[in-house]
Amino acid sequence: MTRLSVNINKLATLRNARGANNPDVVRWAVDIERFGAQGITVHPRPDERHIRRRDVRALKTAVTTEFNIEGYPSDDFIALVLEVRPDQVTLVPDPPGVLTSDAGWDAREQKTFLEQVCQQFKAEGIRTSLFMGTDVELIGHAADTGTDRIELYTEPYAANYRVDRDAAVAPFTVAAQRAGELGLGLNAGHDLDRHNLAFFKNNVPGLLEVSIGHALICDALTFGMENTVQLYLRELR
Repeated sequence: MTRLSVNINKLATLRNARGANNPDVVRWAVDIERFGAQGITVHPRPDERHIRRRDVRALKTAVTTEFNIEGYPSDDFIALVLEVRPDQVTLVPDPPGVLTSDAGWDAREQKTFLEQVCQQFKAEGIRTSLFMGTDVELIGHAADTGTDRIELYTEPYAANYRVDRDAAVAPFTVAAQRAGELGLGLNAGHDLDRHNLAFFKNNVPGLLEVSIGHALICDALTFGMENTVQLYLRELR
């Protein structure tokens, strides 16, 4: 079964709007696990506009499923990950100040840099994943870095799903097949939701994990968090 990792950044955004600790992101992470999610994802950014560094440290002691930290591998991010030692680190090519992730790595251009970063994390027993598009040549370069997995950037799929879902998913099927040939584990995330998730999962071979935040938190406003987690798990079955 493909695992569901819930990105709780939006809960931290809501908390930060008032400056106190409501909602309590640590308590919610524990509850989300209790509701059935198999992982918790956070993406701390340099300006701490949602998840803060102290949240990352607190979550490490509270999360009992898989803890996944996403981010651009700056020196301070690398230091935080090596301190906290999550189960997985997902490296994204976001420059400082970007609103949200909007592209995968150019693993050809950045191969040496990514190889060095992956080696640091793998030496400490931390599984690595690179945020990638569907270009099979670049996925080949990603494999050369020594990463354990890639996470496919799925916004193009989500944007085209309602227009032509077969055409939308086709490059992801090919990319997944190539990742499997190269021995790479496969994750996916960005704009997946309860409408497009099942079709993606059923057409992308070897999908180990999806990371979903914005859509799931929005659905929780309507359906409640426990029911929403179950709805997403149902789509993955």
